[in-house]
Amino acid sequence: MITGIRHIIFDLGGVLLNIDYNLTEQAFIQAGIHNFPQLYSQLAQTPVFDDFETGRISASEFIEALQDASSVPLSRQQIIDAWNAMLMDFPIRRLQILQQLRIHHDLVLLSNTNEIHEAAFNKILMDSFTIPNIGVFFDKVYLSHRVGMRKPNREIFQQILDDTGFDPAKTLFIDDSPQHIEGAKALGIQTIYLEKGMTIEKDIFLSK
Repeated sequence: MITGIRHIIFDLGGVLLNIDYNLTEQAFIQAGIHNFPQLYSQLAQTPVFDDFETGRISASEFIEALQDASSVPLSRQQIIDAWNAMLMDFPIRRLQILQQLRIHHDLVLLSNTNEIHEAAFNKILMDSFTIPNIGVFFDKVYLSHRVGMRKPNREIFQQILDDTGFDPAKTLFIDDSPQHIEGAKALGIQTIYLEKGMTIEKDIFLSK
């Protein structure tokens, strides 16, 4: 499936890190933000989430916005805990796959994320495997809140190609959101859409 591919761009959530958006939705509803499903979803985001994900607002401003949206008083920690509830675990086989691939491929991480989640998923790695951060598995890391751009906008994919010199025809992008796949395809990057129920260890990089 990866014949001729020299460079691989990985999404994070839903590809390497198990996530469940419903856990965060339930946590916020239980905390008092009863319209949270309308405020946030994987496919359509309100401006506050988009701004947070592209670094235009800080974690404090994001937390204050959710406090204002809540019908009950919520502490900073309550909001952080609810926001991080969606982040689950890194299956060890996926991390092993990254280590194996890096021997013969250039690896890049591209994630739409935010500073609260970055701290949280790195803590999961440290607590589970004493690995300090996700960057140890990659040659370059592009996090939306750090670079000020997000998928599926073609600018972020073009930035990666410009920075690395990758040939898009020899570059593979793996993501679990169809709109992100289309953004990469527009620049000639090879893609794999990880549909619901698929995993990289079961469906792409099979053990020999």
